[in-house]
Amino acid sequence: MTLYSLLFDHGLTRIDPETAHHLGFRGIRVAAPALRALGRPGDPVEALGLTFPNVLGLAAGFDKNAVGIDALAALGFGHVEIGTVTGEAQPGNPRPRLFRLPRDRAVVNRMGFNNDGAEVVAARLERRARRGDTVLGVNIGKTKVVPDDDQAAVEADYEKSARLLTPHADYLVVNVSSPNTPGLRNLQSVEKLEPLLQRVRRTADEACPRRRVPLLVKIAPDLADDDVLAVADLALAIGLDGIIATNTTISRDGLRTDAAEVGRTGAGGLSGRPLTARALDVTRMLRQRVGTDLTLIGVGGITTVDDARARLDAGADLLQGYTAFIYEGPLWPRRIIKGVKGVTR
Repeated sequence: MTLYSLLFDHGLTRIDPETAHHLGFRGIRVAAPALRALGRPGDPVEALGLTFPNVLGLAAGFDKNAVGIDALAALGFGHVEIGTVTGEAQPGNPRPRLFRLPRDRAVVNRMGFNNDGAEVVAARLERRARRGDTVLGVNIGKTKVVPDDDQAAVEADYEKSARLLTPHADYLVVNVSSPNTPGLRNLQSVEKLEPLLQRVRRTADEACPRRRVPLLVKIAPDLADDDVLAVADLALAIGLDGIIATNTTISRDGLRTDAAEVGRTGAGGLSGRPLTARALDVTRMLRQRVGTDLTLIGVGGITTVDDARARLDAGADLLQGYTAFIYEGPLWPRRIIKGVKGVTR
């Protein structure tokens, strides 16, 4: 057990999770100059037509509003995915909306895409003084008030975000898999997803005509296997660049935490160790389906070096983490990156 783990278990767990997040993020930004002096660990990885400084990135959700990209990179992450950003600013769901399950090394969130909106985030990225070689991903989602059954409105909402944010992104992600925006996961059906992705692709090309920004889709672990394969086939058919597998789960199966405590957290997406097996299976399934034609980013339940190696062995080109970063602390990215050094899929 690390010193951070002791501090987390006996101190930080007494602080409201969302408050702890903001305090921790502020501390990372303050410490960034000292962290940069440690240098960047790991081996470069070629994926999506880009050079990633190493295999591990920070998943969307930590830096929703692009306020600490380079400070987070100073921790060792080779890429940082901001967002989810929506077309319009929105406050998200009422608090409390973030819960820890320490016995499971898991988190439940129902944040609801709280963010400053595409216009504000784009302006912030425009002002950003970029440091180093960090790859920036931008994750976009649906504004809550846009009805999921109005396909034209949904596409227009994503189009606004893509138009404003693509010029600042190294890669773009369409998020249709968060469980915290009503109706969002319905967009994972192929008949709705195909026109949406094609609309975003056209918009991205128009917004950034001098370079092609790779486009990926992020899917849920709760999709049936046949639906996972259908998304894989669609991605190949329309020339998508990659798939991120997976988002959080609505399942609560197999948890060590007392059922009454789990029940008190209410609805939301579960992330962390309980997601490991399913996210691994989905990654393996996707790789077997798409061959070498798409980039796969493995995320969900990656805590240890063995977890990271298993995900790479299953076919992931890149990895992302979030919940383990919360539980394991600021040195966790470097431990994972050093542990998989020299490993290729």
